[in-house]
Amino acid sequence: MKKLLTAVTVAVLAVSAGAAQAKDWKQIRIGVDASYAPFESKSADGKLVGFDIDLGNEICKRVHAKCVWVENDFDGMIPGLKAKKFDGVLSSMTVTPEREKEIAFSKPLFETPTALVAKKGSGLTPTAESLKGKSVGVEQGTTQEKYAKDNWAAKGVNVVAYQNQDQVYQDLISGRLDAALQDKVQAEIGFLKQARGAQFQQAGDEIQSGAAAMGLRKDDADLKALVDKAIDGMMKDGTYKKIEKKYFDFDVAPKS
Repeated sequence: MKKLLTAVTVAVLAVSAGAAQAKDWKQIRIGVDASYAPFESKSADGKLVGFDIDLGNEICKRVHAKCVWVENDFDGMIPGLKAKKFDGVLSSMTVTPEREKEIAFSKPLFETPTALVAKKGSGLTPTAESLKGKSVGVEQGTTQEKYAKDNWAAKGVNVVAYQNQDQVYQDLISGRLDAALQDKVQAEIGFLKQARGAQFQQAGDEIQSGAAAMGLRKDDADLKALVDKAIDGMMKDGTYKKIEKKYFDFDVAPKS
């Protein structure tokens, strides 16, 4: 009888523990760095706007959860996610093997290349030879920072990292930087087509990067399943295309 009672007690405790760990996703907190238009930025009235914002709100709608956006510098996104400051990251985060060691990712949301931006007539190209002795600005924690440091820093290029993309552009405009490396679409729409970017252009060819997705904690497999299902639904019923057309006149959907 004692053994039976022990077995029953263990079973009850196991069920209770499982119930305690189960998460009711009625609210999803999403980390975002609002300095990367047209993906994420702030309107004149301080409202968060952009492609990622619309995608995130649509995902939350399909999960039947309230979206709570939490602003954070990009280089603190993964630490903040792991520390449960937010439940996901939706901020133009490219999936990389290094990041996959630390966090999980949803299904891909979009895929855009990287580009170098410099003053018109500079003659610069995105190569170590061309940029030797020059200062190139990047946003901290981005794949562009990693690319520049891995490929250029040891060859005489001064790679300067900033907390957000707006700071990169401020120093590019002021002349403290010779060039900036960032997402090509972000550079075109968020800078080059704006008044502040009138004296600048894409310098040389684009650099291929990977797909961007929503970053998630590895233990939140239930949330990943919900988000992936929402993304599949958006892709299949045409909602993704409708959101995409608000921001781009070209296709940014993931290629695979």
